[in-house]
Amino acid sequence: MSNRKFSRKKGPRKALMRNMVTSFILAERIETTEAKAKEVKPIIEGMITAAKKGDLHSRRQALSYLLDEDAVTKLFEKIGPRFEGRDGGYTRIMKKGPRRGDSAPMVLLELV
Repeated sequence: MSNRKFSRKKGPRKALMRNMVTSFILAERIETTEAKAKEVKPIIEGMITAAKKGDLHSRRQALSYLLDEDAVTKLFEKIGPRFEGRDGGYTRIMKKGPRRGDSAPMVLLELV
């Protein structure tokens, strides 16, 4: 993690990351800027690794970070078991091109 600041203070930046991770787990795919995707990818990978463990401690840690209990349930009951035989690399970043308004590089972050 390169600790990009996104012109935000710590609180709003943390809220942004928590919202993106929660949205990603619920939808399994999000469209965002390349910088935000690169910043949130290691957090998502860690969540999926914790879901593969499936123990109570991992579930409570996920509950403390994610904003929706449905996201935790989906993470531990559907996404975690899906990647049981895989050792990392659960997500991929596919480039889409520049955003129309400000030419920011847009990507699609999705599960493999």
